[in-house]
Amino acid sequence: MWAADPSDLMLLGIDRASPVPVLRQLYLGIRQSILDGHLPPGARLPPSRALAQRLGLARNTVVAAYEQLIAEGFAEGRTGAGTEVSRTLPQAVEAPSRPTAAPDGPIPGDGPHGTAPFTTGRVDWDARSRKVWRGLMLRHLDAVDDGMLGYGDPRGSPKLREAVAAYLRAARAVRCEADQVVVTAGAQQAIDLVLRAVLRPDDAVWMEDPGYPAVRAAMVAAGAAVASVPVDGQGLDVAAGVAAAPQARLAYVTPSSQYPLGVVLSMARRLELLAWARRAGAWVLEDDYDSEFRYAGRPLAALQGIDEAGRVIYVGSFSKVLFPGLRLGYAVLPPGLRDAVLTARLRSDWHPPTLAEGVVADFLAEGHFAQHLRRMRLNYRAARDALAAALRDRLGDVLEVAVPEQGLKLLARPKDGRCDLAMAAAAARRGLTLRAVSPMYRAAAPQPALMLGFSGHSPGALRWAVEELALALAG
Repeated sequence: MWAADPSDLMLLGIDRASPVPVLRQLYLGIRQSILDGHLPPGARLPPSRALAQRLGLARNTVVAAYEQLIAEGFAEGRTGAGTEVSRTLPQAVEAPSRPTAAPDGPIPGDGPHGTAPFTTGRVDWDARSRKVWRGLMLRHLDAVDDGMLGYGDPRGSPKLREAVAAYLRAARAVRCEADQVVVTAGAQQAIDLVLRAVLRPDDAVWMEDPGYPAVRAAMVAAGAAVASVPVDGQGLDVAAGVAAAPQARLAYVTPSSQYPLGVVLSMARRLELLAWARRAGAWVLEDDYDSEFRYAGRPLAALQGIDEAGRVIYVGSFSKVLFPGLRLGYAVLPPGLRDAVLTARLRSDWHPPTLAEGVVADFLAEGHFAQHLRRMRLNYRAARDALAAALRDRLGDVLEVAVPEQGLKLLARPKDGRCDLAMAAAAARRGLTLRAVSPMYRAAAPQPALMLGFSGHSPGALRWAVEELALALAG
C-alpha cells in the first residue's frame, strides 16, 4: 500500500498571510494533489497528528480537512488504517484540452405556488434579516445613483458580480472572476439563456431521469433532442449517458442534491462526467440550487471547482437562500460563452433590477448573508427533524421516510405500493400540497414517492399537517 509521506504535502504551501482560511488552503491543496494524480487511489494520507506537526497547524484543522474530503468522496476513512484516497476514483485524470469557444453571436434556435403545508420553494425570513434588509433598502433609496435612473448593465452591476464571485470562491470553491458572472432573473432564466445560446436545433442533451420538469421543458423549447439518463444512488449514470448520446452537446446535472431524489453525485462519477465533456467538447450545466443548506458538515464543493478544462457552466440563485420574490440568480460562464448568453438575454430582458442588485451586493459584502444562512440552517434543520419524526410516528407503517442531509425537502415512499399521484390528490382535498415524483420519470421505470417541503413551515405547522395527511391517506 503506497502511503503519502507528510513531507510530500509540505509542498501545499500554507500561506498564513492569505485571506483564505488555512483549513480551506489545506483541503484545496490535498484535493488538487488527488486530482493531479500525485495521490493515487488507495494512497494512505499521513496521520492527522503527523501532518499537523509538519505544517505547524492545529490537529483539528487537519481532521476537518480530511472530513471534508471524505464527505465529498475524495477520501475514505478505514478503521485501523487511517484515511485513504478513495479507491473508486479513476487511476488518472485526463489532461484538459483547450476549451471550445462558442460561435460568435446567438445560435438560432419549483415547485407549486402558495403557502399550503408541504409546499416546496418557501423560505424563512426572520426579524433580524428584515431589519437589515430594510436599512439597506433605505440607504439605496436615499442615495439614488445614475444606475437606477437609466438602463443598467446586462451582465449585472460590477459590485454585485464582485460580491457573488467572492462568495462562490469562498463558500463553493468555484473558480471564477467577476467578469464571468452574469446576473439573471432567477436560475431558471440563467438555464434558459444558456440553452438558447449553446444549442442548435436537434442537438442531443443529457437530462437526469427523473429530473426537474421545468428544465426539460426549456430543453424541448430550445429544440434539443433530450436523452433521458438514469439516476442511481451515485447520481447521474454517466456510462448510460455516453451509451445513449455520446456526442451530446450538453449535460444538465444537479450534483450537490439531485432533483428530485436528493442523492449526491459521487466523486468517481464527477470525474467521469468531466472526462467525457472534455473528450466530446460538450458543456456541463451545473444547477446548484440549494447547496447552502447542508445539515451534516460543510457544504459540498461545486463540480465547477474541479473542472480543469472550462467545460462547466455554473448556475445558482438567491431565490431559495433569500426569498423567491427577489428574482435574482446568476450564471458563471466559461470563456467564450458570455457574449452569446448576453445576446440571448437582450432579446427578452435588458438588465437585472438595479435597486435589488445594490441591496443584495451590500447584504453579501457586509457579512449579513452568511449570518442569515447560519440562522436559516438551524430553522430548516429543526423543521426537517420535526417533519421526519411526525411522519415516522404517525405514518411509519405507510411511508418510508428518507431524511436528507441537504436541501429543503424530503422524500417519502409508499410502503404498500400505492400510487403517489392518488396520495397527492387525497392530500390536496385536505388543503395539503405534496408533489408526486413518479411523473418526473421518462425512460426509467417510475418509482412512486412524495416530495414534502419543510422550509418556510414551522415545526408546529408541519406536525399538524402530518395529522391531516394521515387522515387524508386513511380515507
